[in-house]
Amino acid sequence: MRVLVVDDSALIRLRVGEILRKEGFEVFTAKDGVEAIEKTAKLKPNVITLDVNMPRMDGLKALEQIMRDNPTPVVMLSSLTFEGAKETIEALRLGAVDFIAKPSTGIEEIADEIVRKVKMASSVNLNILRLQNLKKIKGEVLRREWNVKKEICVLIGSSTGGPSALEQIIPRLPEDFPAPVFVVQHMPPNFTKQLADRLNDLSEIEVKEAEENERVHKGIVYIAPGGKHMRLRKALGVIRIKLTDDPPVNNVRPSVDVTAESVAEIYGGNVVGVILTGMGEDGAKGMKKIHDLGGKVIACSEDTCVVFGMPKAAIEIGAVDSVKQIFEIPEEIARFVEVVGCE
Repeated sequence: MRVLVVDDSALIRLRVGEILRKEGFEVFTAKDGVEAIEKTAKLKPNVITLDVNMPRMDGLKALEQIMRDNPTPVVMLSSLTFEGAKETIEALRLGAVDFIAKPSTGIEEIADEIVRKVKMASSVNLNILRLQNLKKIKGEVLRREWNVKKEICVLIGSSTGGPSALEQIIPRLPEDFPAPVFVVQHMPPNFTKQLADRLNDLSEIEVKEAEENERVHKGIVYIAPGGKHMRLRKALGVIRIKLTDDPPVNNVRPSVDVTAESVAEIYGGNVVGVILTGMGEDGAKGMKKIHDLGGKVIACSEDTCVVFGMPKAAIEIGAVDSVKQIFEIPEEIARFVEVVGCE
């Protein structure tokens, strides 16, 4: 399996190459975006790791051209900074399947993550990348007279490939959406704030990163902050958000399962759950609890998933009521909101 490592630092190219060769990958390197485009066309790598800030042509410009001319699974290597987070969200929008936050302490610290995410990227269906590159089938904002009589909510869980998937869903929700929407996207700190800002710019409904102790209102999308679990609590009839530093669940924090269990405790079966693309099984048990209480759960179909791990796990344990292509999910959310809200 061929990996093209693109970075302007010779040391980073050397270290990342050593890490991948130990796992049996065939490694090629490029020092900037121009060389990356040339070698992608010539070598047809299975995966590219791509730095952002480089001379001659930066990673974002190179990514855009690669996804247009030779769609290839790309994993970004981004700095753990505000600007790095902003650039990463843009890279995910342009078609990168995942990213690795580059630490200041040395690349060896993230060796396991590099191997894991490169292996994951190698399994991505290229047809999905081409589909995303057709730039997302833009639907209209969902307009209707909402027939909802209960206090309900929507919970969306996603991981690898999630930011692009969320762009297919959140901007279609109207300002008068009759429920709060809780989003758990696996990301480190800094990155979720940038994701929330990006979605808010694209959407009529308000999108924000969740804050400790804030009161929950319908018609607002709350994104769990990176590095924090998002739970809910209810006192004197008021639902508020509680953020915790409790240990990771399913090796992630925030965890979809943690939020799902909390949502089920507060809303019972008056929940519409959505499980999108991602590796692993996070969200399956929590969505099963929602389903068993009478809520409705939607899973993204394999043919429109970057990684079918999380939806597949939820389907296999009987947690899912409906499997839909990503472009069909907004309408299914709206339908289930009215079903759950009127039963």
